[in-house]
Amino acid sequence: MPTPFSWLASKFSTQLKTVQTASLISLLLAILVVVGGSVVRVTGSGLGCTEWPYCTPETLAPTAEMGIHGIIEFSNRLITVALCIGVGWLIIAARLNREHGRELTRLGWLQFWIVVLNAVIGGITVWVKLNPFVVAGHFIAASLLLTAATITWHKAMQIGQTPPAAPTGRQKSLGTAILVVTAVLLVIGTAATGSGPHAGDSADVPRMPFDWATVTVIHGLFAAACLGLGIWLWLDARRSTNHALAMKSLLLVIAVLGQGAIGIYQSLDGLPEVVVILHLFGAAIVWIGAIRTFLTSRAAAAQPAAPAAVAAG
Repeated sequence: MPTPFSWLASKFSTQLKTVQTASLISLLLAILVVVGGSVVRVTGSGLGCTEWPYCTPETLAPTAEMGIHGIIEFSNRLITVALCIGVGWLIIAARLNREHGRELTRLGWLQFWIVVLNAVIGGITVWVKLNPFVVAGHFIAASLLLTAATITWHKAMQIGQTPPAAPTGRQKSLGTAILVVTAVLLVIGTAATGSGPHAGDSADVPRMPFDWATVTVIHGLFAAACLGLGIWLWLDARRSTNHALAMKSLLLVIAVLGQGAIGIYQSLDGLPEVVVILHLFGAAIVWIGAIRTFLTSRAAAAQPAAPAAVAAG
């Protein structure tokens, strides 16, 4: 029995450009999830809606009495609705692309289920009154969504492009090291945030039992390691004339430098709210850069053309 998707695929088809646009929109929405969460945190709006999935025990949306915090938290929840629409469009566009859609459709469904996971963890976060470890898990789930969205967009944009030069063994190792170090950097970042002053609500919310200054120093050391690995890979890729890998690693280095400058400034200036939001946005950009650098360091090289057959004479 044909499924609705298979019936649609038999009647309609989409261009590659449509799939690429849909993958980019889902990536931008995944970034917006991270930024929206940071706005909720620094404005103390994490419990602006006291229930989940409803905002109050009686209403889906916030009431006038809940003030600005209810509006901010409910607006953040609406990002998930927009994300579901964007990911749904990606799944349909990829499924209807007869030439390249199979893998991209699977990646679209992966994004969908991560959105569901993220929504559930978001609900648990409200139920446990912003337990900092659950809040950290919420950010990690958002990072998983960002990972899937980045891979989808990267693969969609590589279709039809000339494959890059073959990466060397050292470049593969450096790409893997960058991904691992950046992942640890993100996790330690959740500990720095969880032990810092921005609890996510104006009420007395427990914090992680870590010394904020110590965690911040460790966080900075991993950022420095990420920067060093990125520079190393950039120089190595330039020497081997792997232009695609050199460009990806250079963009990562620039992102880490910018993120490091923001991080140092916010630490010295008492974690101002707007700068914290910029730092969370920067974290998303750095993670995207690390993933794309890793994928490029693992890209298959162009296959040489088969020699022409020699006619028997």
